[in-house]
Amino acid sequence: MSLVILDFGSQYTRLITRRFRELGAYSVILPGNASLERIQRENPVGIVLSGGPSSVYDAGAPRPADGVLDLDVPVLGICYGMQYLAQHAGGRVERAGKREYGKAELGEYGGALFEGISGEFVAWMSHSDSVTDLPPGYEVVATTTDTPVTAIEHRERRRYGVQFHPEVVHTPKGGQLLANFLDLCGAARDWTPQHIVDELTQGVRDQVGEEGRVLLGISGGVDSSTLALLLARAIGDRLTAVFIDHGLLRLGEREQVEHALRPLGVNLVTVDASDVFLEHLAGVSDPETKRKIIGREFIRAFEREARTHGPFEFLAQGTLYPDVIESAGGEGAANIKSHHNVGGLPEDLGFKLVEPFRTLFKDEVREIAQLLGLPDEIRTRHPFPGPGLAIRILGDVTREKLDVLRRVDDIFISGLREFGLYDQTWQALAVLTPIQSVGVMGDERTYRHLVALRAVSSIDGMTAEWTRLPYEFLDTVSLRIVNHVHEVSRVVYDITGKPPATIEWE
Repeated sequence: MSLVILDFGSQYTRLITRRFRELGAYSVILPGNASLERIQRENPVGIVLSGGPSSVYDAGAPRPADGVLDLDVPVLGICYGMQYLAQHAGGRVERAGKREYGKAELGEYGGALFEGISGEFVAWMSHSDSVTDLPPGYEVVATTTDTPVTAIEHRERRRYGVQFHPEVVHTPKGGQLLANFLDLCGAARDWTPQHIVDELTQGVRDQVGEEGRVLLGISGGVDSSTLALLLARAIGDRLTAVFIDHGLLRLGEREQVEHALRPLGVNLVTVDASDVFLEHLAGVSDPETKRKIIGREFIRAFEREARTHGPFEFLAQGTLYPDVIESAGGEGAANIKSHHNVGGLPEDLGFKLVEPFRTLFKDEVREIAQLLGLPDEIRTRHPFPGPGLAIRILGDVTREKLDVLRRVDDIFISGLREFGLYDQTWQALAVLTPIQSVGVMGDERTYRHLVALRAVSSIDGMTAEWTRLPYEFLDTVSLRIVNHVHEVSRVVYDITGKPPATIEWE
């Protein structure tokens, strides 16, 4: 049983889902036009209609499929969702006299959604349409100065609507409102890390059976490492986890993964394929060509190990819920970007896929990792690209350049940890540029590499701000780099956000 969120294009849809999960209730996102049959497969205890940029009177405005609002479950409409709920039931929605955006204080409020809430209620508004006439059976349960119809309810039919966004932090008491909706749904609050682990473990056992063998590729990141621990718990040594060292890893990363996973019972095979990868990357400067070469050689190396240690019937992947959403995991969803582990694998792969994490968000995986004992140095590690340092070296990739970049990166990351800044930063990286710069060391002229440091703050990587690292820290790290990495004579810090830039340089 789950809470179903129908997505009508709101930038906050994922946040709605996360808020309910944080409250202990399992929730899923489906396209706004998902069929009645698709929704019923989720065995919904309640339905949320998300916000969105459309007007309910626009030609082609998104709306639920026929029959969805006839289901005998509570429905909560948020922003556009409330407007559609009112218009569908016979009310009127009109363009407001002015757009209301930002914080607003509710005047009088009451009703089932506000049960147990008292005192000042600040809400975050973002709308240009408003409900002006109520549909039959509905009543107004909250107002603001600019929006007389801020919240509505039809208590008998269990239909509720709010014009504001309770899911954002700018609505401080929004969490209690969402908790009240869960109570109205009678939703179970058992979505805890331990429950998730138990459920996923049993799911793997049911899928793989008593004799099935599973192959897993380890990247060194939190997703694949946590999946290795979960699979080891579920099927023991019938899991073979393969870590391909393509020679493009950070300093000491291979040894770190080995020391983290093997003591926890993971049957881990490590392969040094660096010579092969670097041979095929020789002289290649174009970043997309680098990616294609690395992807091709990784599959080849993985296939070799599969033949050596197989046969395997199943291939495990650390696919996450955002990957599924972005790769159009539901009917009607826009394809934001294709992910290699969601529809990007060859049709003749020859394996059955095992993807236990495809309903989870990143932070939920981190919670599971902590429960399963994954060391913090991997569990809280910053994201790292699959092509590794190859796309942090602008230009061709050589062993010498990799050695320089590894040492620079290690000084930067170690410094962040030393100054207590690592966990405050979503991702940090160093880039080796093709620029050489004049310097002076020991009264002698030098002409050496210029490296760039980058640190960003983000929630999910979709957008990011450059991190305002203290000048004292930047000064310390810059001096350490030029003093200990003699191939570098100049250090710069990237202060570009995303957008317009991307997080990685290539």
